[in-house]
Amino acid sequence: MTGVSDAHGAAERFTADERRALSPYFTNLDDGVFALRNLPEVVKGALFARYSRSAKPLRRLFLDEFLDAVAGGRAPDAAVGVERADRLYERVFGDYGDDSVAQLGAAHIACEGASNLLTKVIERGRLAAYIEQSTRYVPYTDRPGGRWKYLVPRELDGLPLRGRYVSTLDDAFETYRRWLEPAQAHFRRRYPNTAGDSEGVYRAVIRAKALDTLRGLLPAATRSNVGIFASGQAFEALLLRMRAHPLAEARACADRMLVELRKLIPAFLTRVDREDRGVRWSRYLADTRRGTGAAAERLLRGTAPAPQPEVALTDFDPDGEVKVVAAALYESSRLPESQLLETARGMSDGDRAAVIRAYAGDRANRRHRPGRAFERTGYCFDVLSDYGAFRDLQRHRLLTVEWQELTADHGYAEPAALEGIGAGEDWRRVMERTGELHAAMVRGTSPAAAQYAVPMAYRIRYRMQMNAREAMHVIELRTAPQGHAAYRRVCQAMHRLIADEAGHRAIAEAMRFADHSTVELERLGGERAGARRRSERRRGDQSSDLAAQ
Repeated sequence: MTGVSDAHGAAERFTADERRALSPYFTNLDDGVFALRNLPEVVKGALFARYSRSAKPLRRLFLDEFLDAVAGGRAPDAAVGVERADRLYERVFGDYGDDSVAQLGAAHIACEGASNLLTKVIERGRLAAYIEQSTRYVPYTDRPGGRWKYLVPRELDGLPLRGRYVSTLDDAFETYRRWLEPAQAHFRRRYPNTAGDSEGVYRAVIRAKALDTLRGLLPAATRSNVGIFASGQAFEALLLRMRAHPLAEARACADRMLVELRKLIPAFLTRVDREDRGVRWSRYLADTRRGTGAAAERLLRGTAPAPQPEVALTDFDPDGEVKVVAAALYESSRLPESQLLETARGMSDGDRAAVIRAYAGDRANRRHRPGRAFERTGYCFDVLSDYGAFRDLQRHRLLTVEWQELTADHGYAEPAALEGIGAGEDWRRVMERTGELHAAMVRGTSPAAAQYAVPMAYRIRYRMQMNAREAMHVIELRTAPQGHAAYRRVCQAMHRLIADEAGHRAIAEAMRFADHSTVELERLGGERAGARRRSERRRGDQSSDLAAQ
């Protein structure tokens, strides 16, 4: 068996036969950053979807569950036409400067062993698709290569703080591991299987509840796996940002991604490391970050944060519903918008609400969303939630999300179940130790690198700016009963603020799938639905077999 280990975690090892089977479909077999090739799009999509809920590395998952779907393990001739396409794209880029051509080529790439800080850097771009390993389904209790799954940042190399960092994060992971089974036992006692659910459904629900409760112990350095599908243009923008990032991990990952992407879509990435193009562009991004940071330090030094609720509505348009009504009528009329706005202002509240109800229609489920008239008004929310909730909400890319550095300054959340489990004292010990380590790293390394030490229970401040259509999507999705309690609470507050503070009651009422219920076992409905679907598929397969006989 062969494999190459590096600073990004223990290497996945493959036999000679496995390497022969894998090599046609992956750009390398020895690094945690690699790309997929020679696979049907449907296989790549299904593989990435399975990836988010599996503890297995992608290539092992492919061997175990997907290799048989690829005809005979034989790779097609993927090189046909590549040289001609490269010449075409080079001419368009060089002669015409038409960046949109880079939207026509795309690639799948996996980044394994990325810290949770790096996943947020990667997922910041709007025009890409991402899938990330979930802390709700994958317990972080194993120790590949004898080490817990967290990154030791390069910024600590050669510093005495490195030893303190390792021992503190080892303690956090050991505490997480130690309390996982007692947490499940606590929830089994509290929520016995009185409804007669199958053992598989019940076990999955209890485990998810325990993982949700304890995930706050995991530091931002916790490793994850990320799958990305993006156009050449989106990858170029991503790499330029990562190469300008203050974290060494982000810059190193960008270099490795560039190597792999050039094996697939080289023509789209010619500018990334050119001194007069990409290098200058990345330097601009780094300079603006430093300059803005210096201005903030000079102008805001000594200013303490004012008290604020977990979610605050900081900006909205008082005429928002008037504008949505005018926009809703626009496509069905022949009138200019100015005249429609005047008409909408003259309507009664009931008439405006009736227009919005008609435009939203009879929505059978949350995926039935009204059209772009709901984009005519928007909201800005300032949020101070735990980092775990932020990780999920940050992934909504069609809105604007800006976040501050993760620190220990805003305190941490304590799940209500901790005392019942018996883990409260250990939880607070981990938070205090990591908070002290963070402060020491700010002094000894940098605020950016110090973020790695901060567990997900600590709060982070971020703002979310979105139009009403995107607000409908975010709020309805993230208040669903199967969601994590932390982000459900944030989005329930957003919904109330739209109705009560902005006064946009008709818009809020159109969000009919916003769920304000209190849920004890968040994953129960989802697991039951999954079990029903699996049972229906089995019955269908059996019927097909009988028909074939």
